[in-house]
Amino acid sequence: MQDPAVQETLLQQGVNLMLLGMGTVFVFLTLLVIAMTLMSAIVQRYFREPEPEVAAPGTGSTPTRSPAGDTQLLAVIKAAIDQHRGKK
Repeated sequence: MQDPAVQETLLQQGVNLMLLGMGTVFVFLTLLVIAMTLMSAIVQRYFREPEPEVAAPGTGSTPTRSPAGDTQLLAVIKAAIDQHRGKK
């Protein structure tokens, strides 16, 4: 068996190494979050997407649907579902 002083020294060195490693990871991740936040702010400030223009209500034309088109669409959808379920 080893001397208790040697075991205590090894344990202390292990704890020190663990804390150093955890501290290094914490500092790196903190710097990474700060860098990502800064990059996001820079991109949002200088490279904004143009906002889409909203048409005034009532100025646009709405497409009209014919009842025959709806019936044909329903028939196509039903045929696709039947084929998917195995009914041929």
